[in-house]
Amino acid sequence: MKRVYNFSAGPSVLPVEVLETVRDEVLNWHDSGMSVMEMSHRSKWFDEIITRTEEDLRDLMAIPSNYKVLFLQGGATTQFSMVPMNLMRKGKADYVNTGAWSKKAISEARKFGKVNILASSEESTFTYIPELDPKTFSADADYFYITTNNTIYGTRYTKLPDTGNVPLVADMSSNILSEVYDVSKFGLIFAGAQKNMGPAGVTVVIIREDLVNDAHPEVPTLLQYKIHAENRSMYNTPPCYAIYICGLVFKWLKKLGGVPAMQKINEEKAKILYDYLDDSSMFKGTVAKKDRSLMNIPFVTGDKDLDAKFIKEAAERGFVNLKGHRSVGGMRASIYNAMPTEGVKALVEFMKDFEMKNK
Repeated sequence: MKRVYNFSAGPSVLPVEVLETVRDEVLNWHDSGMSVMEMSHRSKWFDEIITRTEEDLRDLMAIPSNYKVLFLQGGATTQFSMVPMNLMRKGKADYVNTGAWSKKAISEARKFGKVNILASSEESTFTYIPELDPKTFSADADYFYITTNNTIYGTRYTKLPDTGNVPLVADMSSNILSEVYDVSKFGLIFAGAQKNMGPAGVTVVIIREDLVNDAHPEVPTLLQYKIHAENRSMYNTPPCYAIYICGLVFKWLKKLGGVPAMQKINEEKAKILYDYLDDSSMFKGTVAKKDRSLMNIPFVTGDKDLDAKFIKEAAERGFVNLKGHRSVGGMRASIYNAMPTEGVKALVEFMKDFEMKNK
């Protein structure tokens, strides 16, 4: 069986070990006589799956006991609306604009109250994380919103803002479980699964208990955090199979040594590619060095035709999904947790060869 090196930004590469377990269990999960896809979400078997999945995520992220863990549908995009629907009580929130996803979140939040954009890097096509001045923070804001890693542009926060008593809300979709975070510094974290946790279809929300309150009566039932928290993510049928696979990924991560061990591996992988980009006379990174992502690495040659040639030849050699996002062009290598170090090394060797042949 030949597998390619998949550098897709999402849905993205999954650990082979996890996929092999899925294959082996697809017809009969733990002698239940059925697939997880066929199980009732009310069954003892699925209760075991979702309970263990939550426990393992709590262990991996050291989630304090006063936080709820929810497994929801609708993707991270639905959270752009759910956050203000549930948290914007006084009608004001602070946002930092660092890319396409924060822009969409800002657009949704404006439907529910006043949005203060404290800083933006849009003028430079989001190639850096803007410096924040605490004097501009709103002491009476309902929450303070950031996107910890920007998939399209390849930037990440290396330092979190100190928001005091204002809850920090983070879209962590593309770097959750890739580096250590102190969950207690956040009021709410959300992440779509399809980058570092599992297949598309489930979104994890980690929310501090004091923020789980009665929503405005006009907020639809299924968009209220309180409803999901009270029903252990099973108010309606959850995305059972996606949750099951996330659970397998969490076990794989724990076996590797957890998030601290994964962060070290990720830093090593990213360094291999960034070091080459910094030395190359053909390929150049596009992001301010201080804000470089460990997960998404965009780069260009400066020649669109040469970019296209590189993407085509790379695919022929088994390095797929390297085309940059349509809004920025060029190339992008997404090297999430499940991308092996060997894949990054092999990509760099191909890039060296391509550079030699196309001087």
